[in-house]
Amino acid sequence: MPSTLVHLAFGGMIAAALLGSVFDRRSLLVVLAVVAAPDLDSFIALFFVAGHRTVLHTYVVPIAASALLYVDLRLRDRSFVRDRWGPEGVRLAWVSVVALVFAGIGLDFVDHGVNPLWPLHDQFYVLDGRFEISDQRGIVQSYVDLNPETEQAGPRSRGSSQEVNISTGVDPNPGGEGGGPDPDTVEDPERMFPVVRHGWQLAILVTGTVVTAARLWTDDIEN
Repeated sequence: MPSTLVHLAFGGMIAAALLGSVFDRRSLLVVLAVVAAPDLDSFIALFFVAGHRTVLHTYVVPIAASALLYVDLRLRDRSFVRDRWGPEGVRLAWVSVVALVFAGIGLDFVDHGVNPLWPLHDQFYVLDGRFEISDQRGIVQSYVDLNPETEQAGPRSRGSSQEVNISTGVDPNPGGEGGGPDPDTVEDPERMFPVVRHGWQLAILVTGTVVTAARLWTDDIEN
């Protein structure tokens, strides 16, 4: 699964690409904080069954944030966000939501899965598949199941938060009653805090770090 560092590197690239003139160290820190926030549910898992990749890895959060921003910016006579932070704050808010969707939650959605609609729908899903163009079969894809007789395609269900327990360095042996380590299993399990586990994660980590650092360095020179 992607480490928090990989999430942050991806979020940094999104910030560098979308913040435009608003990009600086302060706005970058805001975006990175939003991207890192979902991983805090690792600590929630110590006390509740519904924990890691559930409580804060739900798309209900960015959907609700987007709805609140829309109401504030479009439907109210005076926008709190615009009055308080100006156009720069509006842009930062929207970019933060985008970064949360793709960098904070999206990377986990395609790697071992998340509980994307919790608490409205308690079910883990992993988005996995392929998209190819064949000279014999044409377009070959497995993200959307167009034939019910074929193998399952698109987001695959893994079970509810009661059935799926994801190990983390904070909670290496989840699944006990009320969350946290199960007292009937290993007394002192190994705590693993991943940094990079796949080549694509290394590519995101290196590229995101270089791109974000280059953008900061360029802005420092221009200013």
